[in-house]
Amino acid sequence: MKTSDRSRTITEVKARPPARLSLTWSDGTRAMLDMNRFMIGRGAKVPRAAAAFAKVRVGEWGHSVEWSGGAALGADVLWLETLSAIGRDDTRAFMEWRLRHGLSLAGAASALGVSRRMVAYYSNGDKPVPRPILLACKGWEVSVAA
Repeated sequence: MKTSDRSRTITEVKARPPARLSLTWSDGTRAMLDMNRFMIGRGAKVPRAAAAFAKVRVGEWGHSVEWSGGAALGADVLWLETLSAIGRDDTRAFMEWRLRHGLSLAGAASALGVSRRMVAYYSNGDKPVPRPILLACKGWEVSVAA
């Protein structure tokens, strides 16, 4: 069996006043996300008005949430927020490291000296990311920058 990044999609979204989204993912994960930080500034990605915010819907194929007027947030961003909301900051940090450097499962495995399978487990949240692995990610970043 090939171990890879799990493809998650959003199956349900509901607005909860004043600025929260209740999300359900295709793997059954549920989370309540605070959207205030996405409402700040000129380039706000989420409607600020309560009536507009309440009209959120799942985007095409479950790869985003959308509002009328073109506002949208992708599933990748929402998955990272979900990881924090469910107490999986270790997985979030690991995924952010991989995304920041464009590393595939095999690329991350090679960079860290672990198996591709373990990288998939860490990326999918199937196993907690050990602190030494997170420290190795930081060390790898420093060595690449030098």
